Amino acid sequence: MLSKKIVKYIQSLSHKKFREEEGAFIAEGTKIVAEFLSSGAMRCTMVCAEKEWLLENDALLKKITPENIFETDDHWLRSVSHLKSPNKVVAIFKKKTPEVPDLPGKVSLMLDYLQDPGNMGTMIRIADWFGIENIICSENCVDCYNSKVVQSAMGSLARVNIFYTDLTSFINANKKINVYAATLSGTSIFQFSGIKEGIILIGNEANGVRGDLLQLASHQVTIPRYGHAESLNAAVAAGIILSQMKNNLNS
Repeated sequence: MLSKKIVKYIQSLSHKKFREEEGAFIAEGTKIVAEFLSSGAMRCTMVCAEKEWLLENDALLKKITPENIFETDDHWLRSVSHLKSPNKVVAIFKKKTPEVPDLPGKVSLMLDYLQDPGNMGTMIRIADWFGIENIICSENCVDCYNSKVVQSAMGSLARVNIFYTDLTSFINANKKINVYAATLSGTSIFQFSGIKEGIILIGNEANGVRGDLLQLASHQVTIPRYGHAESLNAAVAAGIILSQMKNNLNS
């Protein structure tokens, strides 16, 4: 069973401060943990799981020191889980070291003050779906290792490079790369074709892209509205824009 010390340690990682101090985060659920272990992108330092899961996934646990693998039960999992219904396994992984994005010849995502963990997780999955290697985030974006983000992003967190920085400085340092800022009053995205390189800039859920960043953007783009909704969810907008760009590349 899990000691009180281990329970307290896992619970502490629900706070960004302790995640940063430890350079670690929590992953929960059979699918997510198995995918992280299979990818090898992040080192696993602890697994707490029901006996059945441990037996079924023995091959994935070979690289983990045996004393860091704990057999537990539903009661103990509930004490450390951030989910309403714990799912057989909780694991601790070391964060990936973010890389300065390599932008030339690629389409990247940039997020300005994205605050909703669900949106952030969905953005990461969308990026992974469309083969986007890099997401550049403003320093005030939600932490990509927030437990809700990890759950929403699923295994995509292991495959997408997420880089936090000052966006103004970053854009100014990469002036050769076009920035396409998503707004409500930009040029229709359907007028852009064959975009093989650039940054898609998505703004805050409530306020959109900041004015100072809009001034630095090469283009303002929008998704034509045919109905009466006031706006689109940020992640939905990113998905539509990327889909159109990929469609154009393949046409």
